[in-house]
Amino acid sequence: MIKIGNIELPDFPLLLAPMEDVSDPPFRALCKEQGADVVYTEFISSEGLIRDAAKSTMKLDIYEKERPVGIQIFGANLDSMLRTIEIVEQSKPDIIDINFGCPVKKVVSKGAGAGILKDIDLMVSLTEAMVKHTHLPVTVKTRLGWDDNSIKIVEVAERLQDVGCKAIAIHGRTRAQMYKGNANWKPIAEVKNNQRMHIPVFGNGDISTPEKAMEMRDIYGLDGAMIGRATIGNPWFFREIKHYFNTGEHLAPPTMAERIEASRRHLQMAIDWKGERLGIVETRRHYTNYFKGIPHFKAYRLKMVTTDDAKGVFDVFDEVIEKFGDHQFI
Repeated sequence: MIKIGNIELPDFPLLLAPMEDVSDPPFRALCKEQGADVVYTEFISSEGLIRDAAKSTMKLDIYEKERPVGIQIFGANLDSMLRTIEIVEQSKPDIIDINFGCPVKKVVSKGAGAGILKDIDLMVSLTEAMVKHTHLPVTVKTRLGWDDNSIKIVEVAERLQDVGCKAIAIHGRTRAQMYKGNANWKPIAEVKNNQRMHIPVFGNGDISTPEKAMEMRDIYGLDGAMIGRATIGNPWFFREIKHYFNTGEHLAPPTMAERIEASRRHLQMAIDWKGERLGIVETRRHYTNYFKGIPHFKAYRLKMVTTDDAKGVFDVFDEVIEKFGDHQFI
């Protein structure tokens, strides 16, 4: 059994990574139903929360059905981060996660996200202060280092654990790599194999197939997998991995009826949560993957991503079922 603080999880849990404009409540709900053991909010700016910026405060919405859920925050100013904790606690998350890994320039330029990898002492002191400021388990998501010449993740993870961090998720790339090249899981395994480490060590990056998840578990010996991009428009990925773990066989892909049902529910929940306009626009990125690999589908996908009213998009879903029925696409 894996534990984050007092939260008990199954062996080798699967975690939905925090993703900007992706891991919102509608998508988290779908992933949870399909087997995600822990889900995280989109990352939330500490400065945005303090200013009461609408986009930031909206991201604090969490629902009972998605527990255990972590709220992820980023920032580099100690006072702002501590004030943020008080705001975040009101949403009653199960976990507070600190983003020390986002490589995007607008975040890094403020010394936040992966920017803090240039100042490990600050990273550790910030984590320690936040741990002392809340009764909730504090976890960290980070990268291997700033660049290939500054990978000290074994030491960094140990120091974070020593100041009270309850779990660490490590993306197997440096900030310099952004999302290019291949993720390197070997340094993550070195963190796990450090005899002083006793908190869960989760791997992240390039988990694109059930076989990759199994490799992370059996070859690299990590405690769980945090999965991001492979889940976009594919909430079924969690159940596919678990099925493969249990049987050694690949689960059949979702039928057209399942794909349409997920798309419908996703869109409806998004509209209910953020209004028709935003709900329509922000669900569009998922349709490519919801209907990936289906022949002669381009015209329908184009309609889904260009139709500007909800009824119009739901009508396209009806058209698709009429055309394809409940076909299984292997």
